[in-house]
Amino acid sequence: MEVLIREIEVSDYPEVVSLWINVLGNRKVNIDNFSVTLEKMNRDGNYKTFVALFENKVVGFISTVHALSIGDEFGYLHIQGLAVQEGLQNKGIGTKLLKYVEEYSKRKGISSIILCSGFKRTDAHAFYEHNGYDKDSYCFDKAL
Repeated sequence: MEVLIREIEVSDYPEVVSLWINVLGNRKVNIDNFSVTLEKMNRDGNYKTFVALFENKVVGFISTVHALSIGDEFGYLHIQGLAVQEGLQNKGIGTKLLKYVEEYSKRKGISSIILCSGFKRTDAHAFYEHNGYDKDSYCFDKAL
């Protein structure tokens, strides 16, 4: 399966929004708030979103932010979202997206990647562990 990974383009937004909603279940995302937020993220420079293309169609994405950390001069990369179209999962696309950002991180001198995954997403947990990620902490959040 020939999959191309590249940075997101404006024409990709509808497909990526669909993945946020249909694969990740984030019903708060819509094309308007996604577009506004991604424009802000792109201006910041520390955020990167990459898409996976199969047969010239967006079939997956990974969204990241490079964050600073006390005691680590190069910081870490935080994966904010990763999704692959249903029906194309378990075909190596998610792994290609992970490997792509791992190589991107190495080129930037970043030595670690973190992510959070919901308790019920056990398939995702197995996927990350299969790709060498350790389950070593909990993520907490609080709505304000």
